[in-house]
Amino acid sequence: MAEHDDHPAYPVGLRLNGRRVVVVGGGQVAQRRLPALIAAGADITLVSPSATPSVEAMADTGEIRWERRRYQDGDLADTWYALVASSDAAANDAASAEAERTRTWCVRSDDAEAATAWTPATGRSEGITVAVLTTTSQGRDPRHSAAVRDAIVEGLRDGTLAAPHHRTRAPGVALVGGGPGDPDLITVRGRRLLAEADVVIADRLGPRDLLDELPPHVEVIDAAKIPYGRYMAQEAINQALIDHAKAGKSVVRLKGGDPFVFGRGMEEAQALAAEGIACTVVPGISSSISVPGAAGIPVTHRGVAHEFTVVSGHVAPEDPRSLVDWQALAQLRGTLVLLMAVDKIGAIAQALISHGKSPDTPVALVQEGTTAAQRRVDATLATVGERVVSEEVRPPAVIVIGDVVAVGVDIPAPLED
Repeated sequence: MAEHDDHPAYPVGLRLNGRRVVVVGGGQVAQRRLPALIAAGADITLVSPSATPSVEAMADTGEIRWERRRYQDGDLADTWYALVASSDAAANDAASAEAERTRTWCVRSDDAEAATAWTPATGRSEGITVAVLTTTSQGRDPRHSAAVRDAIVEGLRDGTLAAPHHRTRAPGVALVGGGPGDPDLITVRGRRLLAEADVVIADRLGPRDLLDELPPHVEVIDAAKIPYGRYMAQEAINQALIDHAKAGKSVVRLKGGDPFVFGRGMEEAQALAAEGIACTVVPGISSSISVPGAAGIPVTHRGVAHEFTVVSGHVAPEDPRSLVDWQALAQLRGTLVLLMAVDKIGAIAQALISHGKSPDTPVALVQEGTTAAQRRVDATLATVGERVVSEEVRPPAVIVIGDVVAVGVDIPAPLED
């Protein structure tokens, strides 16, 4: 490439499947670039006397061929694309010169101006590849390219950068776990599906702030206000999902936490399957782990707890409907995490104590975890029943029982934007 060439690079997508690609150098640059070349189906030969452990693993698994030596003239024969990224400047110059002679497009990590090709900052979102190149009169600006790429990809993923789909979307239902409450903690896929939905049926405990971001044509249905008539509440929700999907709509069932952690998501999936309706499950961050973490409590900790158990506390220990073996739980040395247990915690604490759990076992109640209203109340098994009343703890709250409560750190509640 001529010096100080101010002409812009011509963007193009290389189809490398089955075509020979040579990489010179097995260091950090190769480690970063090889996965994309492998994903593109390239027939890759690495020429380098050494390699990072990750690159070596690619060779060991047969994803690339590794010539364990320095570059030699002729290594680029019959090559479609070359990446020159060794720490040997002389070898880089020689490989670049061979690429120029053989008219092989060549990227150089050590000297972009001497290269015949540049690697763009790339990102992917649902079948779309975003590639960004920026140039100035002084040369490339890779950091600016990466920043622009990140902004575009993030916008595509979270739905803030929307482009119309010129295709017919298949109707169906996505069961989306919305996470513990903070709207930023929903998964990227969940947020994108929300942006593409025709109908959103939302739980009270889902990330409500996200609903305000939806396009005006999206129908938002509060699951708590679906008219139940002769149905049980869950049956009415199931029927609403079925009816909207059969009407040809793209439906998102937005649930708090994870759909399958005390979320009755499987009941909804079964109802949809019985009607032959396509269903996608998008896992969410469960409050059982994230809420304690947001309050500075690890559910496991080296030398303190090697296990944690998540338990539903929506029925009391003496209730004949309870499926929980409280006696067995009292014998565990690890952490107990209780969900939906605020109004039953007094009875649960007494049951654990009666089965041998120490009354001095630390307990933490985290209300409205991960939101700006988050607060933490500490107690012991002996005092937690009284503390819930005196501190007026209200659902939703996650209750953590075990020694990990005492080893946590003080993390303030998230600030509102």
